[in-house]
Amino acid sequence: MLRYANPTRFMQLSTPILPWLGGAALVLLAVGLTLGLSVPPDYQQGETVRVMFLHVPAAWTAMMAYGLMAVASLVGLVWRHPLADSAAKAIAPLGALFTALGLVTGSLWGRPMWGAWWVWDGRLTSFLLLLFLYLGYIALWNAIEDETRAARAAGILALVGAVNLPVIEFSVDWWTTLHQGESILRKGGPLIASVYLWPLFAMALGYTFLFLTLWTMRIQTEILTRRARSLMLAGEL
Repeated sequence: MLRYANPTRFMQLSTPILPWLGGAALVLLAVGLTLGLSVPPDYQQGETVRVMFLHVPAAWTAMMAYGLMAVASLVGLVWRHPLADSAAKAIAPLGALFTALGLVTGSLWGRPMWGAWWVWDGRLTSFLLLLFLYLGYIALWNAIEDETRAARAAGILALVGAVNLPVIEFSVDWWTTLHQGESILRKGGPLIASVYLWPLFAMALGYTFLFLTLWTMRIQTEILTRRARSLMLAGEL
């Protein structure tokens, strides 16, 4: 895979794959939404259960994106791969978007279930911190003019912030919280009925392919932007 760290090779590989990624995202999201709208109301949550199909995949994708951003930042800091910093930079706005979607849909889900739009429990607070980490990463890139220094500072922030990922994951086990514990990937099998699992998995895959599609597009845009900037500087010289 190291051979594709070359921007030119990445462009050659990703361009024909991009339509397939986008097509898979559209199909999976369409299937997930169709299944999600057709399931019966839950005996406890009623129609509110449908918010789960938007909220849970958004939270999963937001955490996955941050993990990838941290890995790309580590590669950029240690091995100076040409694409690593661009890949990490391209993730941040997408991760922030999925995190915000997770927070909004979580509030919509929590209001009828808990009687409150927001509670300062471990899971919600650590997930809100994830949004601030994304925004801080973006701010660092924009605040430092030198791209090398900006990538280094933002990369260090991404690695330090990765400590928050296990906090989000295990917060429901470590502290007393209104947020329910693990109900899918757990010992003894899922607690959610299969009629709800299928649309949830379809939406999770759809979100994942949507993220990969947008991430690939943003990396390509970053490569082209850097090429254009280099040409402009060469023309000025």
